[in-house]
Amino acid sequence: MIKNIPGKSPRAGRWEKQSGLEPYYCFLPATLPPNPSIQYDSQLQALTEKASRALGRLDSVTAHLPNPELLLYTYIRKEAVLSSQIEGTQSSLSDLLLFENEKSPGVPVNDVKEVLNYVAALEHGVKRLKELPISLRLIKEIHAILLKGARGSHKEPGEFRHSQNWVGGSRPGNAKFVPPPPQKVIPALGALEKFIHGVPTQTPTLIKAGMVHAQFESIHPFLDGNGRLGRLLIPFIMIAEGTLSSPLLYLSLYFKVRRTEYYEALQRVRTDGDWEGWLAFYLDGIAEVATQASDTATKLIGIFKEHAAAIEGLGRSKGTAVKVHELFKKRCVLSIPVVSRELGVSFPTANKTLGKMQQLGFVKEITGKQRHRVFSYAPYLKILQEGMD
Repeated sequence: MIKNIPGKSPRAGRWEKQSGLEPYYCFLPATLPPNPSIQYDSQLQALTEKASRALGRLDSVTAHLPNPELLLYTYIRKEAVLSSQIEGTQSSLSDLLLFENEKSPGVPVNDVKEVLNYVAALEHGVKRLKELPISLRLIKEIHAILLKGARGSHKEPGEFRHSQNWVGGSRPGNAKFVPPPPQKVIPALGALEKFIHGVPTQTPTLIKAGMVHAQFESIHPFLDGNGRLGRLLIPFIMIAEGTLSSPLLYLSLYFKVRRTEYYEALQRVRTDGDWEGWLAFYLDGIAEVATQASDTATKLIGIFKEHAAAIEGLGRSKGTAVKVHELFKKRCVLSIPVVSRELGVSFPTANKTLGKMQQLGFVKEITGKQRHRVFSYAPYLKILQEGMD
């Protein structure tokens, strides 16, 4: 019995029957842009305008941060954790930050390595976008970093697949979705690359990013890591085309919270050609996530100023405390050896300064131990962890 019944819209693409002991259908997505073209009714137009305003505000707030890199360091790690959690890892933001502080014991190392790969892939992609357009070459580079030495490292990192994969189920015959057969992957990706570069026609960046993500998920060109890489393509396209100046927009939390709705919206593109439904879901997410990121940045500006003022009253400890505060903005979680090494101060000085900052109420020791103590910038970490449970 063929489980994954083909859809009814040539606008989406076509379903190709694969013969064998257990027949099944592969999906071959139609090239972009959709034909007929996207129908912008009043709802979709309103959502597009709302998402654009939210993105504009985010870029404006980011521009007014004293140092955008401070927020970026930890925000990227939050996104890495969330995106990896969607794929089944158990690592938390605290686990990751602890691991980066002298590889603290007690954290799930394999899961953390996967998250660290995501961080490295994201940072590599942003750097490479300054010298290379979004291309199949860049996508393969990012994928190789994403899977290096972690779960999936045996599944051809940096190489497009040469065998059939599927989503859900134990085999293609009972899968929820089967993407194109391996010989159709490169042609589909080639067409997607042309669309990204404005061929046959230019598409507004915001809409393009959403369509590329959905198309990439339908092609599913790798044996592993498709979801994580597909989510990265959204901010990469916006950065490449100047819609965002800094990679502070990530949809993983939105997709995670609305997981069922997300998969259903993607599947309706494939079965019914419902690009408008997918874009409505996606644009609502852009508006929500961009607004959350703007609010987070605004909150952090406020707490940074408040705590800087409190540090002014520390007397002789003030000088070192100011430097520790700046380090906390970058790292959020710090150990005494890290403070000592990064600031070039003695262990006793680092310990004393952290103790003084504890007394001010915004730094907390998080291990409960007498030795190998680790401290968090508690209000900062709390803001970043909002919505992650």
